[in-house]
Amino acid sequence: MNWTSQIKTARLILRPHQESDYEDWYAGFSGRLPQQHPYDPGQEDISHCDRAWFSKLCQRQQQTALKDQSYSFGVFCRATNQHLGNIDLSTLRRDENQWAILGYEIHNQYWRRGFGKEAVRAALMSGFTDLNFHRIEAQINLDNHASIALAKSAGMQQECIRRRFIYENQQWVDHWIYAAIPPDLGITEKSPTR
Repeated sequence: MNWTSQIKTARLILRPHQESDYEDWYAGFSGRLPQQHPYDPGQEDISHCDRAWFSKLCQRQQQTALKDQSYSFGVFCRATNQHLGNIDLSTLRRDENQWAILGYEIHNQYWRRGFGKEAVRAALMSGFTDLNFHRIEAQINLDNHASIALAKSAGMQQECIRRRFIYENQQWVDHWIYAAIPPDLGITEKSPTR
């Protein structure tokens, strides 16, 4: 059994990575510009990421989706099939919460074209309608202004600061919590199904 969800927008397709995506995926990562700000990884050494490595990545992503642990989407341009980045929705808790965390990354050579907003909004919509989450949150460093702006533009609401939430760079750091629930995007709430 495979997880084959596909989300289409005006310009994008969000879908699980497939082994046939290797060249587009590699081109996306290898085409990155130097680091643009502290939270941009910029150019990374991906020389170890051969086809066998990518095949295992695809298999791991399939396994975590089938176990309802994490849903990883490649973000592709509909017109060219260029790999623009990645989005994932990871289950934090099902039962009465139906709660997930959202992660997103657009390769920096594709910034400032609206791809991030379009992809995040589509992932939120799918998270609510297809994956039955009721609450999806993003956890963002306090000074990551680009990520904060993206979360807001996609319809997420600022909720709180989680103090000393994540251990980064040899210290515990605070994070903003931005969250969305179905009504924030005009979707009717439903009771838990999983």
